[in-house]
Amino acid sequence: MSVPSAPGPNVPFPPQEAELVEEIPTGPKWQYEPKWDGFRGVLENDNGELALWSRNGRPLLRYFPELRALGELLPAHSALDGEIVIEREGSLDFDAMQMRLHPAESRIRRLAAETPATYIAFDVLLWKGEPVHERPLVERRKKLLEVASGFTLSLTTTDLPTAKHWLERLEVIGLDGIIAKRIDATYKPGSREVVKKIKYHKTCDCVIVGYRTNGEKIASLLLGLYREDGRLDFVGHTSGIAGPLQKQLQQLLPPLKEEGALGFDASEWGRTPDAGSRWSQGRDLPWHEIRPELVCEIRYDKMEDERIRHGTRFLRFRPDKDPKQCTWDQVRPRPKRGDPVLAELLRS
Repeated sequence: MSVPSAPGPNVPFPPQEAELVEEIPTGPKWQYEPKWDGFRGVLENDNGELALWSRNGRPLLRYFPELRALGELLPAHSALDGEIVIEREGSLDFDAMQMRLHPAESRIRRLAAETPATYIAFDVLLWKGEPVHERPLVERRKKLLEVASGFTLSLTTTDLPTAKHWLERLEVIGLDGIIAKRIDATYKPGSREVVKKIKYHKTCDCVIVGYRTNGEKIASLLLGLYREDGRLDFVGHTSGIAGPLQKQLQQLLPPLKEEGALGFDASEWGRTPDAGSRWSQGRDLPWHEIRPELVCEIRYDKMEDERIRHGTRFLRFRPDKDPKQCTWDQVRPRPKRGDPVLAELLRS
């Protein structure tokens, strides 16, 4: 089966992007929806064959063969914008998404059967040759609901209290924010002008368990949290160390170096800096264990599969905090009555 080399000639590409902002845009011109945590995908058949493109133009159907069945629902010269996600037990699983990016077709097909992906459509770009992307979003949404029969669609709202509730509580089902879109705007390929993303930043106290070096500079701090049984897990890193903080760390950290001080057990969870997350930064840089005596407060966007995935920022030292107080309880979301339910955020 031939694979198209680029999106169809009538498909607006690359997809429009979202600008990260601190506050939720408000007013009658804004629509809100969950920020789906998966792989962005433009699904189209404008080239005479079904294709699914990543935001940077890479073909994705090879990694998600179960989504080929959607070709029966998509007429010729049509295109949708959406997100590929994998759900497990009512929550999104980004780790399972990452596992699909593998060269072995046999492994991909096995995973497709074990953990099938879902394509969530949130915009219609082209339909039977009609350039719907030239219409404002309010009309595109109406068109999407009208024509995308059989597709899973993202729920939207114009109700600000609902959007705020989503922002505060979507973490419990694996999402990390909301998207705000101008309903009076046409689709703008590659632009961040009319779409905003808002994330609910969280903070926690971590033990500094080590650091990476780049030449004579400290490139990143390695962070740890304690389990209930007293063992310490590597959970991620913070980077972007410069200025006064760099000088302070140069004085504080080297005297605490002690190889083997932490007792990491890679055989259990793989939570060591050199056997850890596929999102680890600078894994080729040397790292040094230190005695777990320093505590710092960090800001982060999301915890995924018991590690900090991205967006980690050093805020301050916490000399008033005992390292043993830096436990997993800080970062594990606790379900509450009235929390969003994944199935209720989708329309079929």
